[in-house]
Amino acid sequence: MAIQKILFASLLICSLIQSIHGAEKLRLFKELDKGALDVTTKPSREGPGVVLDAGKDTLNITWTLSSIGSKREAEFKIIKVKLCYAPPSQVDRPWRKTHDELFKDKTCPHKIIAKPYDKTLQSTTWTLERDIPTGTYFVRAYAVDAIGHEVAYGQSTDDAKKTNLFSVQAISGRHASLDIASICFSVFSVVALVVFFVNEKRKAKIEQSK
Repeated sequence: MAIQKILFASLLICSLIQSIHGAEKLRLFKELDKGALDVTTKPSREGPGVVLDAGKDTLNITWTLSSIGSKREAEFKIIKVKLCYAPPSQVDRPWRKTHDELFKDKTCPHKIIAKPYDKTLQSTTWTLERDIPTGTYFVRAYAVDAIGHEVAYGQSTDDAKKTNLFSVQAISGRHASLDIASICFSVFSVVALVVFFVNEKRKAKIEQSK
């Protein structure tokens, strides 16, 4: 009986969540004011074949109201800048899938910064976080209204997401401090083993001399 009550309560909660989400107007990426912001990125290292290191290299990011402006500028309250997966890093990875419904879109999961809207040129220098996966990326800035809904955007690449991309190499997980500690532990183990054998031989000689 108790299990039935728990199952009923779970179904009721799920239904309420679905009804709340269904009641909210469906928000689609294609309905955002495209190109309302000019966004540029300048990696700390540039050149053919350069791969940035997570946890080490930086991006200098700038954004401002674009020359075409936006009919919805009066709604802009916050600018949220995010790191986004480019198409090559989304292949066979449904957890990074681009979806027109903003609630389901997984293109830009990495938050960089959020700042109050200012139409003048804004910038930040961001160090690639240590947990950024290996992949190809671009940067997108969303203009968000007073209730937290995206209303416009701009990005550092073109519509096809093929230009101005950059590659990141994930941190390997090996650190110099860990390597040093490992070496020290190995040396200590060898020394301890030598001391043990020396003591055993000394004890054996003492026993034989008696």
